[in-house]
Amino acid sequence: MNFFIAIMFLHQNNLRLLQILICILMTGHLLHAQDVPGVISGTIVRIENFKSQWVSSRYIDIWIPDHNPQDTMAVLYMHDGQMLFDSTKTWNKQAWDIDDILDKIYRHTPAKKIMVVGIWNSGKTRYPEYFPQKPFESLGEKEREFIVNLARQFSDIPDIQGPWSDKYLKFITEELKPYIDTKFAVYKDRKHTFIGGSSMGGLISWYALCEYPEIFGGAMCVSTHWPGIFDQKDNPVPPAFFNYLQKHLPDPDKHLIYSDCGDQGLDASYPVLQSQFERILNEKGYTDKQTLNVIYPGQDHSEKAWKSRLSKPLEFFIKSF
Repeated sequence: MNFFIAIMFLHQNNLRLLQILICILMTGHLLHAQDVPGVISGTIVRIENFKSQWVSSRYIDIWIPDHNPQDTMAVLYMHDGQMLFDSTKTWNKQAWDIDDILDKIYRHTPAKKIMVVGIWNSGKTRYPEYFPQKPFESLGEKEREFIVNLARQFSDIPDIQGPWSDKYLKFITEELKPYIDTKFAVYKDRKHTFIGGSSMGGLISWYALCEYPEIFGGAMCVSTHWPGIFDQKDNPVPPAFFNYLQKHLPDPDKHLIYSDCGDQGLDASYPVLQSQFERILNEKGYTDKQTLNVIYPGQDHSEKAWKSRLSKPLEFFIKSF
């Protein structure tokens, strides 16, 4: 993390921006090489250096649930893969514990199993990889310049010119998914392929669903960072997101969208924007069968909070099989 920037914001007494800055930087903290995370069930298969022509190489942690070898699995691609399985190996000692949650679901609900592909973020480039690119490009020149200047601070990359989330999605759809489809006994169709993440990972998840509706059948958008960069009056980013969504949301008869937020900490600014997203979904024909939108009073922006409600989106997807 760039502590100079954090200290600068503290000096200016702008605690709101400091909170957002720390969240974005620390969530994007790239851990050094380490042991494979521990899980309470299933098995982790790690790819230590998955190479790509689109983005930098990175770890991929693949969780394979305990299952009959004759069975075919659905696939959930998850961003910030280093935060999913084992709190003893994360920077903040918190984790989603998605293996634990799915194991509990399977004990009570016989269903097709889901394999989880945890895609590690690459640290500095997390922000430009996760920020939806086409909404950014729809902004005016001054607005784009302002966002790029902040992005240079967030990512500590002085020559950054804007998001490259389109390349990140090409990495997932053209390189990672074909690898998974070839190496593992998984369904390859849209109905059994999902993508999800939290905060900036929520943004890139709905963007992936819109850009590749033929590949992804559902998106899990947890504590989606709707402000994009910051929370201030006349922020142009949320309107750009919503304008894009009004034009590009895929067919509700073939797709699922789960979206939620808390109302504490960084999540405090999300409920109003979350409600706008829900209105757009309803206008586009999404019903209770295709979308689940929840606001959790008292919950904040943390893996601990996300773990506590993770069963909701997982069960929502599983019921669609």
